[in-house]
Amino acid sequence: MGVLRRLLVSLLAAVLLLLVTPNAALAQVHQHNDEAGAPMLRSLESLRDLDYDSWQAVAYRTGKPGNPVVLRIVGYPGKVRLDHPVSLLVQAGVKEWQLDDITLKNPALAKDGREAAAEFALDPLLTDLSNNRPLRLFLPGVFNELPVPPYVVGEWREVQTQQLS
Repeated sequence: MGVLRRLLVSLLAAVLLLLVTPNAALAQVHQHNDEAGAPMLRSLESLRDLDYDSWQAVAYRTGKPGNPVVLRIVGYPGKVRLDHPVSLLVQAGVKEWQLDDITLKNPALAKDGREAAAEFALDPLLTDLSNNRPLRLFLPGVFNELPVPPYVVGEWREVQTQQLS
């Protein structure tokens, strides 16, 4: 009887832990207002390149679904020294995309002398993807390979399609 009781208590504890533990795969897509007060959706993730340097990958969209989605890559000040425009190369298996550099179209980044961020048009990639697959990003002179896990790709795809509330 004691073994059965311990088994029942263990099973109850396991079920309780499953119910109480938050789901680690929950999307990190948030709605808030941009600098001008316009509502926007964004996914903000911290990623590490193969040299173990940290980068923020921020995918965002203002306005309704169908509006452009922008990918902002942010590093430490002085890390993103580029002669704009420079395309961001994205690979997924044998497929490749060249994402256009739109950094200088953002007045705040164009005037920012810290050289800590660059922006790219993400829509050509997102419209071509049919699933959340792992990606590898390459930015010449900045990082050689930045792996992007499938859950982050899923967040980026959500930013493209999710309604603002």
